[in-house]
Amino acid sequence: MNKYLTEFIGTFFLVFTIGMCVIDPGAGAMAPLAIGAVLMVMIFAGGHISGGHYNPAVTLGVYLRGKMESKDLIPYWVVQFAAGIIAALVVGYFKGGAKIVPINHDIAKSILVEFLFTFALVYVVLNVATSDETAGNSYFGLAIGFTVTAGAYAVGSVSGGAFNPAVALGISQMGLSNMSDIWIYLVGNFAGGAVAALVFKFTHSK
Repeated sequence: MNKYLTEFIGTFFLVFTIGMCVIDPGAGAMAPLAIGAVLMVMIFAGGHISGGHYNPAVTLGVYLRGKMESKDLIPYWVVQFAAGIIAALVVGYFKGGAKIVPINHDIAKSILVEFLFTFALVYVVLNVATSDETAGNSYFGLAIGFTVTAGAYAVGSVSGGAFNPAVALGISQMGLSNMSDIWIYLVGNFAGGAVAALVFKFTHSK
C-alpha cells in the first residue's frame, strides 16, 4: 500500500504543478523548469519506496524490463490515472474562469514527439534507476527530471509535452487538450515506453 500511495502523491504533484504553471496566470517560460523540478524532487522523495514512476509509460517500461512484478502493474496505473484526475480537479478550483485554448494537434507530429520524448524519458529511467551499472548513484532524480524539462522546452509547443498518459488525462480534463485527442498521447507514450524497454534490454546484458 505504501508504494501505491507514493505513486499517487508523486503523480498528483506532477500534474498539479503542470496545470498551475501552464494555465494563466502561470509560470510562463519557466514552466518546464518547474515541472522538471517537481518530478525530480518527488522521485528523490519516493523513489526508494515505489521506484518513483509517476507515469504509466514508465511503469510499462520498468515492467517490460523485468524490474516490476505483474501484480503491481495495474494498481500502479490505477493510482497514477486517479492522481491525474484529482490533480486536474484541484487545478480547476484554483484556475476556475481562466481562458484555456486547447492544443490544435497535428496528429502525426504530436504522436511522433510524444513517442520520442517518452522513449527518451523511459530510456533514462531504465539506465539511471534500474541498471546494475549505475546502482546507488545520487543523480537519478536530476537526470529524469531534466529529461522532462528538455522535452517540454523542445516540443511542448507541438504536442503539449505530456510524455505521460496520466499527465495526458490531467491536461485533457483541464481543457489544455481535447479529451477526444487523448489517444494521441496514449499511443505515443505507451509505444515510447515499450520501445525504450526493448532497446534497454538489447543494449544491456542484465
